[in-house]
Amino acid sequence: MRAAVFSEFGEPARVLSIGEVEPRRPGRGEVRIRMLASPINPSDLMTVRGVYGQRPKLPAVPGYEGVGIVEESNGGLLGRFLKGKRVAVLNKSGGNWSEQVVIPAKQAIPLPADLPLEQAASFFVNPATAWVMTREVLRVPNDEWLLQTAAGSALGRMIIRLGRKEGFRTLNVVRRAEQADELKRLGADATIVFDPAHHPQELLRQLVTEATAGQGVRYAIDPVGGATASAIIPCLRDDGRLLFFGSLSDDPVVFAQRHLMSTGARLEGFWLSRYMNTLGLVRKLRLVSKLKSLIRSGVLATDTGEAFPLEQVTSAVAAAEQAGRSGKVLLRMT
Repeated sequence: MRAAVFSEFGEPARVLSIGEVEPRRPGRGEVRIRMLASPINPSDLMTVRGVYGQRPKLPAVPGYEGVGIVEESNGGLLGRFLKGKRVAVLNKSGGNWSEQVVIPAKQAIPLPADLPLEQAASFFVNPATAWVMTREVLRVPNDEWLLQTAAGSALGRMIIRLGRKEGFRTLNVVRRAEQADELKRLGADATIVFDPAHHPQELLRQLVTEATAGQGVRYAIDPVGGATASAIIPCLRDDGRLLFFGSLSDDPVVFAQRHLMSTGARLEGFWLSRYMNTLGLVRKLRLVSKLKSLIRSGVLATDTGEAFPLEQVTSAVAAAEQAGRSGKVLLRMT
């Protein structure tokens, strides 16, 4: 079968190529899925670079998320139920950028027939991250501010829509003025233009103080790290919480510990895969049901952009990292 393969860690557009990979038969409790499409997420690109939370054995195939059709099952009630169905493919080990993939049956989520392919391909990672961080981990109260960086991303836009539905206010940090204007039209409660490469760290605190009428923020989420995250910490008020859920910057987070001492603020890490491992079956099913509803309503729908055939994977990853791009880039296997 054809797959996007890398044999060394490095820049995705350089190290990825299309190769032939020997398909394997599903083991006990597993299903074989014919892949239809897979999004290009930051976690995929970080894995190819070798800087994600897990490093695969090389050669490897990227892709943690996607949609496909279950074509073969190796026993088990769940596997037999899934056969022939279109499913969201949650591949903890990666490998979805290929024509076929084998995963445990419990990592395949049946999808409604009326869900468009683009939404089905991006069903879980961003929608689940947006919901879990804001509603189940931080539990941001009504009318409370949530500061988010990289707010112009697909995930950031979901959180803006979710805030309007659930009643919390979003304070959205972006690097370009045109992004701020676009997010305002989307429904952002407030926007801040801040780039640590060009602005002093103190500016973010000043702008946050102005936007929140002197209050500061109690809740913040950040996928960037480095100088951006360092600038957020002084913005946290008493009992504030900053949730790190990415590391787009390789630079360390630097802060004065006295701020945490005086405010009682907390810095925490969030990784969706680790969180899901803490849930029992009933809570997982409830989460999936909630996500289906919110995607259908458009609240957690993914803004989609270009779609590339698998053979054009290098063009696809280049498009995914293009500054100012709009929408999630997809790989289509058929």
